[in-house]
Amino acid sequence: MADPREATVVIPAFNEASGIAATVLGLKPQGFAEILVVDDGSTDDTAALAEAAGARVVRHPYNKGNGAAVKTGIRESASAVILLMDADTQHDPAEARKLIAPIGTYDLVIGARALSDQSVIRATGNAAFRALASWLTDRPIPDLTSGYRAAKRQALLDIIHLLPNGFSYPTTSCLSMMKSGHSVLFVPISAKARVGTSKIRPLRDGFRFILIIFKIVTLYAPLRVFAPIAGVSLFTGVAYGIWNVLKFDKIPMGSALLIQLGVVVFLFGLISEQIASMQDRR
Repeated sequence: MADPREATVVIPAFNEASGIAATVLGLKPQGFAEILVVDDGSTDDTAALAEAAGARVVRHPYNKGNGAAVKTGIRESASAVILLMDADTQHDPAEARKLIAPIGTYDLVIGARALSDQSVIRATGNAAFRALASWLTDRPIPDLTSGYRAAKRQALLDIIHLLPNGFSYPTTSCLSMMKSGHSVLFVPISAKARVGTSKIRPLRDGFRFILIIFKIVTLYAPLRVFAPIAGVSLFTGVAYGIWNVLKFDKIPMGSALLIQLGVVVFLFGLISEQIASMQDRR
């Protein structure tokens, strides 16, 4: 079991002057080895307020993105364990210990929020993402996008090249660790309304989340994506062909093309699966 004294808290922050001081001060009594704020090119007093509250601040010269700030924090940390949390006070610092404690047995511990703690629009979107990710990974995922999580630093370094620079790093890190064989635990947490304005754009970032889910799953388990597509194509082609034979006594070109497409997609997925397996053995 990990101890807060072995952990660095990494807080990515962009124009979070309204909440950063309270976030840092709330963490101070927990006894972490270090509280590291990565100021992602803020134009307000985020960096100064974080330093005044007792955090070490690393600055980006311009806004690179939430994920880029997280990657900087991972590289800058010297601790074996990293706790990631948001700077907007929605995460309760008192719950940090229950995320840190299972590290050792688990490589990644994610704070899972209740749907009641989220807005209707965000809860609906997150529920859809969770359902898709759970089906593709063949494991229940209570919260795919929570930014409150603890992990072994080395495990994060193993997948850091996969993390995007934008807001999708929670999704990417969760799926990457699950599909690469790391141990992942979900722990229930509470979440308050954030202070300040959210930087997430639901339509644009929601589309990116979906793309990332498919990207990670096709990287580690391609047949989970290609097999259903092949199956639909084959079933449609065969059904269309049978219907035409019974009604017109001939097999249409469209049926043959759909069957061929299904076979090609399945073979492509099978080859991709073999390549993914070879990468896992390296």
